[in-house]
Amino acid sequence: MAYVVAEPCVKCKYTDCVDVCPVDCFTEGENFLAINPDECIDCGACVPECPTEAIFEETEVPEKWAEYVDLNAKLAGSWPSITEKKDALPEADEFKDVEEKRELLSEASA
Repeated sequence: MAYVVAEPCVKCKYTDCVDVCPVDCFTEGENFLAINPDECIDCGACVPECPTEAIFEETEVPEKWAEYVDLNAKLAGSWPSITEKKDALPEADEFKDVEEKRELLSEASA
């Protein structure tokens, strides 16, 4: 089972998780990160690094964000890899605790 980035990451895109990933399985979109399930080795190193608590083991994704399991796989297939920490989005702190952000997720690559 792979790890999955869920809705709390939308419009934040903190990349602390990327910095600790031993296999570079993160991909970058315009305002969201995704995990490539074919690359993830299920180590969980990224989970405690996420300031928005957006990363879950695939079988532990909350039901309200279940669509993100397939969405990560889809987006990771078309987005470029990200292998180094970058600055979060300028509006990250504003959106960190906002709920129901799915409609704000851009599927455009970074």
